[in-house]
Amino acid sequence: MPKKQLKHLTEPMYYILLILNSPNHGYGIMQTVEEMTEGHVKIGAGTLYTLLSRFEKEGIIEALPEEDRKKNYVITKKGKELLEEEFQRLNRLVKDGRDILRGGA
Repeated sequence: MPKKQLKHLTEPMYYILLILNSPNHGYGIMQTVEEMTEGHVKIGAGTLYTLLSRFEKEGIIEALPEEDRKKNYVITKKGKELLEEEFQRLNRLVKDGRDILRGGA
């Protein structure tokens, strides 16, 4: 059975793609995510490299030539479209929550 196309991103997926708007390597991604989220999201090496491999196979990111023995990645056009869709979905969730919790709807 073929793998299901990504419809929604998990937090680690979202942050990896967000970080890869600029080229970065595995350890740099893990550090940046942890710093950006003030430790709320931590991505282990196994999870990270599994996701990087999947994203690369699906054309969501691409590997750049190795530099100083580090494999850098960057998001592709397809990846940016996926990230933008997820960003819009999350904004709708926040808007709906704000409307209900603040008495708007």
